[in-house]
Amino acid sequence: MQSAHKKQILLVGNPNVGKSTVFNALSNKKQKTGNYAGVTVASHSGTYSYKNEEVEIIDLPGSYSIYPSSEDEAIFSKFLIDEQQNYAGVIYILEALSLKRGLLLFQQIQDLGIPMILVINQIDQAERRGITININKLSESLGIKVFQTNAKEQIGIEEIKEAVHLNQFVTTEKISFETPSEHKDFIRKLSLHKGFENEYKAWISLSLGTDLEKLESIVGLINEPDSKSLVPKRLQVQETVRRYQFADKILSDVISKKPQFKELLTEKLDRILVHKFWGYIVFLLILLIIFQSVFFLAEYPMNWIDSFFSWLAAFTSEHLPEGPVNSLVSNGIIPGIGGIVVFAPQIGILLYFLYLLEDSGYMARVVFLMDRILRPFGLNGKSIVPLVSGTACAIPAVISTRNIENLKERLLTILVTPFMTCSARLPVYSIIIGLIISDGTFLGIKYKALVLMGMYLLGFLVALFSAAILKRFIKNKGKTYLVMDLPTYKKPLFAYDFKMVLGKVWEFITGAGKIIFIVSIIIWFLSYFGPKQKPDQFVATNVELDHSYLAKMGKGIEPVIAPLGYDWKMGVGILTSFVAREVFVGTMSTLYSLEDDAPEVKVIDKMRRDVKPNGEKVFSFATGVSVLLFYAFAMQCVSTLAVVYRETKSWKWTGLQVAMMTGLAYFVSMIAYQILK
Repeated sequence: MQSAHKKQILLVGNPNVGKSTVFNALSNKKQKTGNYAGVTVASHSGTYSYKNEEVEIIDLPGSYSIYPSSEDEAIFSKFLIDEQQNYAGVIYILEALSLKRGLLLFQQIQDLGIPMILVINQIDQAERRGITININKLSESLGIKVFQTNAKEQIGIEEIKEAVHLNQFVTTEKISFETPSEHKDFIRKLSLHKGFENEYKAWISLSLGTDLEKLESIVGLINEPDSKSLVPKRLQVQETVRRYQFADKILSDVISKKPQFKELLTEKLDRILVHKFWGYIVFLLILLIIFQSVFFLAEYPMNWIDSFFSWLAAFTSEHLPEGPVNSLVSNGIIPGIGGIVVFAPQIGILLYFLYLLEDSGYMARVVFLMDRILRPFGLNGKSIVPLVSGTACAIPAVISTRNIENLKERLLTILVTPFMTCSARLPVYSIIIGLIISDGTFLGIKYKALVLMGMYLLGFLVALFSAAILKRFIKNKGKTYLVMDLPTYKKPLFAYDFKMVLGKVWEFITGAGKIIFIVSIIIWFLSYFGPKQKPDQFVATNVELDHSYLAKMGKGIEPVIAPLGYDWKMGVGILTSFVAREVFVGTMSTLYSLEDDAPEVKVIDKMRRDVKPNGEKVFSFATGVSVLLFYAFAMQCVSTLAVVYRETKSWKWTGLQVAMMTGLAYFVSMIAYQILK
């Protein structure tokens, strides 16, 4: 039963109807929204208070039907049916431009006897297309009050809160779906046997082929003569056809459209943006602009941050008492954390552009375009959502594969998504590109921007190549097709997206900062002391870096990494970055600060002038390319490994992914260095 102090409600609807935006508006949260299907792939909860009542709102993954066809839809159906006693009702979101599609699931929930509030979102989009919806007629036909919202502009949100407070959830006793006559007798028997209060629950149980309460097979209840006609998929199709006929009948009297309505901007833009040739050209140009901005716009704030941490390290070095604490703070913690924070502007700029593309509706076009490319590699267009999401972080990207129905395509997408360049790789790429690539330009575009875009494209191409190989070893259980609506283009909420980015960047800084803080202390400790140090020297003074425990550990793995062009310090950086890729930069910042007594000098300048015992530059062009390729392919993230195992429930596939990516990273980096040195 519900808590006496908190009312629980569900937020339900098709994918891409603005559910997450309504959720954010109600609960004042910053859940990621995107103008394409599959953004929400797990339930999210938030709370709000209204007139001294606390309400918990649960945002379920979008679904088109009560019958699940993918992992995220299964989450939705199970929660909706199994938890019915625990929530007060459902806020059902319909999109103004897709009423017919949304009414299918609405009718199914209504026939289950679940209390609902109906909300039509994005009503302004319908008006722009010359579509008029008679709200009163629609409300009368469906037997439920209809609310209108424009969630992005906060219009209609207070009315929804008031309706929830007044418990204006409606339960309709009349069932809109009439059981086909040939199945009525069996449905009645099943209803009596299971004790269902309405026959539609028995129909769903039959159409799913499982017991609604225990998810056990109901085959034993079916007599052999009935088994030929009682095929779950056929029953689902029967229901879908009848419900769409019912929706057509209702909407014919509800919707009117102005004749000869002029072509909208969406249709004009789509002639180019989804064109089979120009669409890809535009997409590449957009990527180029983004990566140019990553270097150009971030240059000044990065210099300010770098200068601040250099000043802070010099200040603490001068004012703290000489000894271990001075060394730990000035040469360990501050440079380590500063080495990560300095890349926050680049990560923020990249994420901001991605959010704007999602918000505007363009990302849905990318899904549509990429379906044509991904098919030959064993993937489908929906795979591009995790692949693109992987440019921010592989963890939510792997989770987002739940909206892929085909198990083979979902597994392939999970296995290759970590090849995509995530934000954790960006600090590594940025510092190495800064070391080995000049500041020159080509046609006004920085060489560094071109190389960075090349790294992102390389990750994508290797993901495709890997999928093409893996698809030969994974059995397919059916062929799928991409069916999707292309949403209208919308003006992005620039301020809202900026707040989202600030939150994500802060999460990156605090998340990486905690790891770097611990790693910096460990590295400092191992570098401050050495095996040849006398006991009376442990507090008084530190050993030279080359004679420390850290150097001993690093030089122990040097024979393994030497073919890649790395010295022992880079080896230590690679070891620590198995926790998270970005730790490599923090580790290098700490190491070079420990080695140099000039804290005011930028870490990148120390790295640039460092040489090996034979006089060769540590970060030569060959070594830099080797590092870039290693981090492009290596699985350097424990959290991603954990999520892959959770989603696949297989140590075999998780282990294969680690071995495949690490082996490829080592081999390609070695070949590149040996050729270029």
